[in-house]
Amino acid sequence: MPVHVALLRAINVGGTGKLAMADLRALCEELGFGDVKTYIQSGNVLFRSDLSAPEVAAKLDAALGEKLGKAPGVMVRNAGQLHAIAENAPFPDAKTNLLHVVFLPNAAAADALDNLVAPDGEEVRIAGHEIYVHYPNGSGRSKMKLPALKPGTARNLNTVRKLAELAQAMEADKA
Repeated sequence: MPVHVALLRAINVGGTGKLAMADLRALCEELGFGDVKTYIQSGNVLFRSDLSAPEVAAKLDAALGEKLGKAPGVMVRNAGQLHAIAENAPFPDAKTNLLHVVFLPNAAAADALDNLVAPDGEEVRIAGHEIYVHYPNGSGRSKMKLPALKPGTARNLNTVRKLAELAQAMEADKA
């Protein structure tokens, strides 16, 4: 069965979208996903399913919507995609904790950077369904504005690399 990595938007951040990872694992198991694992308390879950990525995203988002009262948004990638995203990250001199990947539900529009406001020297690159953002002073202090990021969910490059590693390990273990 293929391995999927679901990245949940707005879970366990800023006091909103609280969801225990044990509850997330249980929900995924109830949905019929197998070999469910979570990684850190920020809405990352790996599992096996024969469903396609869009089917997995829709099914999990709907179930989370019922549980949380509002669907958070779910982006799904596989091990190969995550590995490529990590390997192709721009800004080679950026510290990996300051380089974020914003996962989008759809490919970024051609004009996605038109309304960028980056007062602290933030750098941004679009790569299909992802937008890379380098926050030289950290994302928590950033005053950057980019409306194209709103439907997505961000993970720093360290987390993306770890998720790719975990997904590849699950794939190698053809349970």
